[in-house]
Amino acid sequence: MVSVDQATAQAASGELSQPPADDEALRVAYRTHGPILLNYLSRMTMGNRALAEDILQETLVRAWNHPQARTADGQWSRGWLLTVARRIAIDHMRSVQGRSTEVLDERVAERQVADDDFDRLLNARTVREAVASLPERLRGTLVEIYFRESSVAEAARNLSVPEGTVKSRTFYALRALHEELVKRDFTL
Repeated sequence: MVSVDQATAQAASGELSQPPADDEALRVAYRTHGPILLNYLSRMTMGNRALAEDILQETLVRAWNHPQARTADGQWSRGWLLTVARRIAIDHMRSVQGRSTEVLDERVAERQVADDDFDRLLNARTVREAVASLPERLRGTLVEIYFRESSVAEAARNLSVPEGTVKSRTFYALRALHEELVKRDFTL
């Protein structure tokens, strides 16, 4: 039996008269054509060495399974290897382009599912009841500022109070509303 180094030397010089055993033949193909194929594939994959090595490995597996990869005298056909490597690389690039990019969101549990109309109705009812339970001076201020969308000056004019009072009541009304919603186990 011929050693791998002898087979490589014989293959390089063209002295290989009989085809070597399959395992050894694959080693010869890798040593003889591997560096050239890897360089070629590295350029095709834009410098992605890991991908180029994967494609090289797939190319050699296909060569091992196909007798067309060898010439009549048992030599590996570099043209066949380059063609197959190119086709595998193109197939890989096409498959990557066809897939959409997946984005993982670590905070999925924090996001609420879109509410349905029933949930929205219950939420609105709970908020209305909480607002109704507030004292009139706080409730009136919230209605002016948030529901009627009045400015502080307009709310002060409509409620017949100074602007500073509107600001103060708004602060206390929001705090009271929050406390009331917490009592009702309402979560935003």
